[in-house]
Amino acid sequence: MKQLKVVQTFLSRFLILFLNFGLVIFSTNMWGSEGKGAISMVIANVALVSFFSSIFSGSSTSFFAKKFATEQVLVYSYLWSLITGLSIPFVFGFAVPGQQFMLYFVLISVFSSLLSANINLFIGTQNIRFFNLYTVLQQLLHVIFLAVLIFLVDLKDVSVYFLAQVLCLASLFIFSFFQIAKKCDFKSLKLSKTVFKEMFHYGWKTQLSAFLQFLNYRLSFYFLERFEGLSAVGIFSIGITFSEAIWTITRSIAVVLYSEVVNSVTKAESVLKTKNALKVSFSLMIIFILGIILIPSDVYTLIFGNEFSQTKKIMLLLAPGIFAIAVSDMIGYYFSGIKELRILNIKALVGLVITVGFSFYAIPKWGIPGACLVTTFSYCASAA
Repeated sequence: MKQLKVVQTFLSRFLILFLNFGLVIFSTNMWGSEGKGAISMVIANVALVSFFSSIFSGSSTSFFAKKFATEQVLVYSYLWSLITGLSIPFVFGFAVPGQQFMLYFVLISVFSSLLSANINLFIGTQNIRFFNLYTVLQQLLHVIFLAVLIFLVDLKDVSVYFLAQVLCLASLFIFSFFQIAKKCDFKSLKLSKTVFKEMFHYGWKTQLSAFLQFLNYRLSFYFLERFEGLSAVGIFSIGITFSEAIWTITRSIAVVLYSEVVNSVTKAESVLKTKNALKVSFSLMIIFILGIILIPSDVYTLIFGNEFSQTKKIMLLLAPGIFAIAVSDMIGYYFSGIKELRILNIKALVGLVITVGFSFYAIPKWGIPGACLVTTFSYCASAA
């Protein structure tokens, strides 16, 4: 694995981590636990849509970036992104009435899917520099647009968070599209059944495991909202935000690993690269988890507000699961890169069964600590 790519990706993810925490701290202090809960639910819903759109715009785009013409890969990614981004939110809204931020839900779903296609194309062509640039800009521009809308335009409602995100995603998609379009020959574009079938076949298998894993990660939000209310979701989401922030560090290595496994000549070469990535990931996880656990509980309250006094307890309960998933995800990227997707589906299904089975008991009985225990048990089981 090329060390420069790993270092660049690590630094970009560290910057994303910093910006993400800035957004979390600002949103919790600006809108409280209920506002943070509303943001977390919309983001969870968008993530749900993205697993359908990513059948074409996700790892399928990366995998076939060098195997088919770029314009052939992108046309299916873009069309599928529009179809799923426009239709699934409305189906979701019909199934779950009272979606307060439906317009933003739709716009964020569409533009995040379109941008995802471009970013995944960079991964597939081993253009890690642009991948890092656009992933950092997603956070940076979001912060800039949010600051402008709040402090200059004087918009204070929680919906401004989503408006800033829409402006950010739309801008980045347009910039990246024109960057990619320079190397494409759209005039001679011909739709290919072979490209469609190959992308769909690979994509749905990859996204099945990702979708099951998403449910494993996010079902606790829906159970908490049902049994404890939106405020509980906001409080619990801080722990999940910390988890995903830690995972961005190891996934920075995993993205480079995936790009190189996809383009590796032999299986032995892929295995060696995966082992090296695992060693680095394991070491980093120990450092970051110990760091978060050692932070005094008063610091969390000082940063996020009095409503978030349980954050230290949440992090202690989630720590074993965070570590387990971080390490197992590295192996998951290897299996995805060599098209051995069955193990990923089994992993995700095991965790999902545990999450659903125990949430009905633990969350109504113990509330947020119950959600933490279910999450950790699920993470550890699926990783094993």
